[in-house]
Amino acid sequence: MLIEYIHAALEKARYELIEDDEPYYGEVPELNGVWATGNTLEECRKNLEETIDEWIVFRLRKGLTLPPIGNHIIKDSGEVAVA
Repeated sequence: MLIEYIHAALEKARYELIEDDEPYYGEVPELNGVWATGNTLEECRKNLEETIDEWIVFRLRKGLTLPPIGNHIIKDSGEVAVA
């Protein structure tokens, strides 16, 4: 399922505090361009999860490949394979 891929991506996420209105910043280095901010770490994590979901949908609709996260691979059909 896609949720397994999203959870695996969140496990790879890196968070830091930045000087901004939303001081918590998170990104998944393995997923190019995937980042989010929030007022709290939990809000940042939730926003990052939503961003990953939208990123997956966008790439699948455009016929773009998705990088493996650990041993989780999303096939063109949207099916997640665990290697």
